[in-house]
Amino acid sequence: MTVAAIDRPADAPAISPRLRSAIRATITLAGFGVVYELVAATGYFPAVLMPSLIKIGVTLWTVLLDGTMLAHAASTLYRVLIGMGLAVVVGMPLGILMGRFKPVEHFVMPLASALMPIPSLAWVPIFILWFGLGNTVAILIVFYAALFPMLLNTWSGVRAVNPLWLRAAGAMGADEKALFWKVIVPGASPFIITGVRQSFLRAWIAVIGAEFLAASDFGLGWVIFDAKEFLNADLMIASLIVIGAIGFAFERIVFGGLEKATVMRWGMVRDVKG
Repeated sequence: MTVAAIDRPADAPAISPRLRSAIRATITLAGFGVVYELVAATGYFPAVLMPSLIKIGVTLWTVLLDGTMLAHAASTLYRVLIGMGLAVVVGMPLGILMGRFKPVEHFVMPLASALMPIPSLAWVPIFILWFGLGNTVAILIVFYAALFPMLLNTWSGVRAVNPLWLRAAGAMGADEKALFWKVIVPGASPFIITGVRQSFLRAWIAVIGAEFLAASDFGLGWVIFDAKEFLNADLMIASLIVIGAIGFAFERIVFGGLEKATVMRWGMVRDVKG
């Protein structure tokens, strides 16, 4: 019998992990909101620069109702998903090849090591010269930013697969195709999903910066940049809330569901309760 079972009365209903997670998230966000409101109330920052949560909420509700914020969010999300999708399509197979074949690793790794330290936003002026303004530049910047986390995590995951598993599967008659799908993919999947997560985060950072610098006329980054010119801090913060909400939804629904359907189902990682 666990300590939790002893502490909880026998007739007390058990709280589901999902509800506990929602409660913790609510408490964290509420605490942050209280701190923000207290700082705003001190008057250290002018009200126009640090508006109250009520004003931010009204602004957010207004732009959601008239559809403008949703349109900007859809435009930014489109750039993120296209650029990140290209990064997954290129980075995952290339990372697998690097992990399986030394010549591929020896060819790609020096190039990746040279390009990875260059910030993705440093390419924006060059891409503008090459491709002009518009979606192409933003998508390419997202692709560049998301590629290396996907590539290196996949490569690390394939290399981390226990050689004993490969030898055991080979001894039981598994061919190269079976080794790939039954051993390598499940064994490397925790690293691959981590790579997808990191790529998604890098993609958002890159797309917002690209929308700043590429003078895009649509997207959440453009909204923030344009609102700054008119000191619309409430609209800027409302846009940040939308970005955070999209990221939170992807983390909990998309990536959480992907983990449960793969690595948790296969027993590669454990689900943390509580």
